[in-house]
Amino acid sequence: MKEINELLSIMKHLRDPEVGCPWDKKQTFSSIGAYTLEEVYEVLESIESNDMEGLCDELGDLLFHIAFYAEMAEEQGHFDFRQIAEKVSSKLKRRHPHVFADKILENDKELSLSWESIKQTEREDKARKNNHKSRFLDNISTNMPAIMRAEKLQKRAATVDFDWLELKPVIEKIEEELDELKAEINGQCRETEIIEEMGDLLFSCVNLSRHIKVNPEFALRQANYKFESRFRIIEEKLEAEGLTLAKASAAQMEALWEVAKALENQS
Repeated sequence: MKEINELLSIMKHLRDPEVGCPWDKKQTFSSIGAYTLEEVYEVLESIESNDMEGLCDELGDLLFHIAFYAEMAEEQGHFDFRQIAEKVSSKLKRRHPHVFADKILENDKELSLSWESIKQTEREDKARKNNHKSRFLDNISTNMPAIMRAEKLQKRAATVDFDWLELKPVIEKIEEELDELKAEINGQCRETEIIEEMGDLLFSCVNLSRHIKVNPEFALRQANYKFESRFRIIEEKLEAEGLTLAKASAAQMEALWEVAKALENQS
């Protein structure tokens, strides 16, 4: 596509040692990593707000970052944009034998097992190339949000049947972890023990989300939006009464919280 070639040409121009942009020229893989993560979250925000025009714009920004990484890698002799595209195309064909080959998969479970089996083979091949022993939970990034990583760890373990088959024990585990956390809070316990029990409880809640087929990251993001919306109503109602958050009593804010919930239910 000529548009892709134009983007790559612009990127090369921005990095040109003589006439390029001073900011773009001094960037490294590490220095723009945080900006890339920011772009990913802006893509998600556009999706959640159903802003298709914004999504197109944000995806363009994300594509620019991919072009940026590709240009820096090419400068250092590692790879280029073409190799990135080739690798992902090859991977997609390899991971979809039911589409690009003759393999027949009967249902979603077989599809999931096939996908994980292929990925495990890829991990083992990568480990052999690096002279490392492959472990089943390898290559689940430690840089992703903890809730997402917990879900991925659980999902991968589930592919070898390390999982509950029914919902009841999942809920019972949450109750057990909550009781243990309460015991630590009420006892003379160290902060590290309370943190550990809190972590166990959160991990169990992620497990419940997985079993009821709710994305825990999405669910928590929605809860954040809801809290933010209700709290803004509290703030607005207080301002209308000539009060500030700092001067309002807990009882006043609690009453306005119920008002905010009622308004939310009406909309």
